[in-house]
Amino acid sequence: MPADLSTLYPTSHIQVVITSFGYGHAPAPQADLTVDARRHLRNPHTDPALRDLTGLNPTVRQHVLATPGARGNIQHVANYAQTLLDDAANQRQRLVTIAIGCIGGRHRAVALAEEIAATLRAGGVGVDVEHRDVDKPVIQD
Repeated sequence: MPADLSTLYPTSHIQVVITSFGYGHAPAPQADLTVDARRHLRNPHTDPALRDLTGLNPTVRQHVLATPGARGNIQHVANYAQTLLDDAANQRQRLVTIAIGCIGGRHRAVALAEEIAATLRAGGVGVDVEHRDVDKPVIQD
């Protein structure tokens, strides 16, 4: 990801870019806020029926969101992004980047990214979601 994202989104209504990723594939992308979902959320990888699916699947997403505290974390990240937008000195070039990682970047990170995006969109914020590693092979134990 380039250092100056305003060149990618110069006149669009995108205000937040959320990237899900897997720490097991490559380092975290540069972001204003990085969320590590490895320790505190239920891992769908442990369920053989969910392992080959992704966080774009409603069953996987619900599995992740059923973790105690998951919805609170989503709201906190969305609130933080909104605060960064509200505090931006240059309103024409304000863009907040969020990176959300789990081990493989297929389950928890994807589910969280989609839910945070939905929360922000409900508040009128333009959001672009990128899933860097969702199509990469499942990382085996």
